[in-house]
Amino acid sequence: MHEKPLILPFDPAGISLDRRRGLSQQLYQALRERVLDGRLCSGTRLPATRDLASVLGLSRNSVVRAYDQLYAEGYIESRVGDGTYVTRLPKLSTQLSTGLYRGLSTGLSTFGQENTEDLSSQHSWSEPLQRLKNHHLPPPKQGAPRAFRLGIPAFDLFPFDVWAKLQAGFWRNPAPAQLGYGDPAGEPALRELIAAYLRRSRGLTCTAEQIVITSGAQQAISLCAQLLLQPGDRVAVENPGYRAAAHAFSVAGAQVAGVPVDEEGMECARLGQLPGCRLAYVTPAHQYPTGVTMSLPRRLALLGWAERNDGWIIEDDYDGEYRYSGAPLAPLAALDRAGRVLYVGTFGKIAFPALRLGYLVLPAQLAQAFSQGKALAVRHSEVSSQCVMAEFMARGHFQRHIRRMRKAALSRRNVLKAGWPVDIAGLGSMPEVAAGLHVKVSVDNFAREQALVAKAEAVGVEVAALSNFWLADSEVPVDKRAGLVLGFAAVPEGEIAAALMKLRKAWRKG
Repeated sequence: MHEKPLILPFDPAGISLDRRRGLSQQLYQALRERVLDGRLCSGTRLPATRDLASVLGLSRNSVVRAYDQLYAEGYIESRVGDGTYVTRLPKLSTQLSTGLYRGLSTGLSTFGQENTEDLSSQHSWSEPLQRLKNHHLPPPKQGAPRAFRLGIPAFDLFPFDVWAKLQAGFWRNPAPAQLGYGDPAGEPALRELIAAYLRRSRGLTCTAEQIVITSGAQQAISLCAQLLLQPGDRVAVENPGYRAAAHAFSVAGAQVAGVPVDEEGMECARLGQLPGCRLAYVTPAHQYPTGVTMSLPRRLALLGWAERNDGWIIEDDYDGEYRYSGAPLAPLAALDRAGRVLYVGTFGKIAFPALRLGYLVLPAQLAQAFSQGKALAVRHSEVSSQCVMAEFMARGHFQRHIRRMRKAALSRRNVLKAGWPVDIAGLGSMPEVAAGLHVKVSVDNFAREQALVAKAEAVGVEVAALSNFWLADSEVPVDKRAGLVLGFAAVPEGEIAAALMKLRKAWRKG
C-alpha cells in the first residue's frame, strides 16, 4: 500500500536549508521571516514537529529546537490539546517588517553615504538624527599606515613589549575593587599622574579632581558640546579647522561660525561680531591644519572675550608634545584666571589612536558635572588601559617614549623637507615646521590641488586636500582654500623618501 502524503497546514516550499550549517537555526530564521513578512499570518496552525521534520528531511530534534526558540521569543504559542499556532501579532509597517526580515532591529544600521540620504524624507526622525545627515565623520583610512597619512604617530617605535608586560601584570592579579563600576572621572592614579605631567611639561597648574578621562579627544569635545551648549547657541571654530569638532557642535544643535586663521592663529577680534557666541574651539599650540601657533596677543584677546561674554574656550592640544626647538608651549589654560578654558589632551598622538585614551582638564566648577555627564554616556572608561598607562607613566616609560618620538618625528620631517619637489607648477615650497606631526603646503588653485591629490593616490601616496578642512559655507573663494596637508610621522624615513620619489614622478607627468 502507498502511504498517503502528508498535508501540512502551510506550504513549506521555499524553505531551503544548507546542510553544512546549523539546521535548527536556519529553520528558526526561515519561519521567523515568514511570520514577520506575513507569509505565516497570525493564527496559522503549524505542523507537528514530526511531520515537518519528515517533509524537510530533518531530525525531529532540529525542528523541536527551532520551535522552542520561536516559542521563547513569542512568535508562536502552544494551545493545550490543539497544536502550535502563530501568535497573534500587531500588523507591522512594510518598512519595519522589511528591516526585521533582514535581521535588523531598526531601519538604520550605519550612517555611511549610501543610507543617510533617506533621512531627509523621514519626518519621524529626531532633530539630532536629521543633523547627523550632514555632520558625520568620513570612514577612517584603512590598512597599515603609509606616507603621508594624517593624525598617525610612529607606531613602529612604541614599546609594545613593555606595554604587554604591564598589561599582563595587571590582569594576572587584578584588585577586585577595580573590576566593578569605576569612577566615571577615571582612575585616580592616572589622573594624579596626568596632573603632575601637565604641571611639569606645560606649566598648567591643575589637580586630579579637575581631570576627567575620556575615550580620546573626540569624546572630550562631544562632552563639551553636550554639556555647554543649548540648541541655537553659536560656536566659533577655526576656518580651516578640525571638521570633526564642528560636526560635534552641529549635532548638538549649535550654529557653527567659521573664524579665519592667519599667521597668528584665529582672528579673535572677529568674535565680537558673532552675537550669541557661547563657545570658541581652538588649537592654539599647532593649528589644525595650517600649523601656525597662536600669538600671545591673540591668546590674551581670546581669554578676554570669554571672560567678558561668559563664554567658554575649548583648547585642543592634540599634538603639543611635538615641539622641535625648546619646551612645549604653555597652553591657554595656564593663562586662564577666570576658569573659562577646558583643556583637551590625548595619548593617541604619543601612543596610538586605537588606545582611545584622552582627558579633559576642567575649570573646578565644571568637574563634577562633566563626570556625571560622562557617567550617563558610558558609565566609566575601560579600566586596564587606564591602569597600564598609569604604570607606564609612573615607571618613566612615558617620558622616555616622548623623547624618542619627538626625535623620530624631527628626523622624518627633515627627510620630507629635503626631498620635497621644487619644480612642480603651482605647488609651494616646504615651509619651516617648528611643531606637530603635519605640514601644510600651498597650492595656487583648487583644480591643481585636486589633480595633485588624485595623482598621489594613484601611486599609493596619501596627501590630504586643504579644501576639505573648510566649512561648506565659507565665504573664501574656492581657489583660496587650496593646499596640501601631509603627515610626516607615520612611516620611517626610507618609506618617506620612496613616497617622495613617487610623487615627483607622478606630479611631473602631464
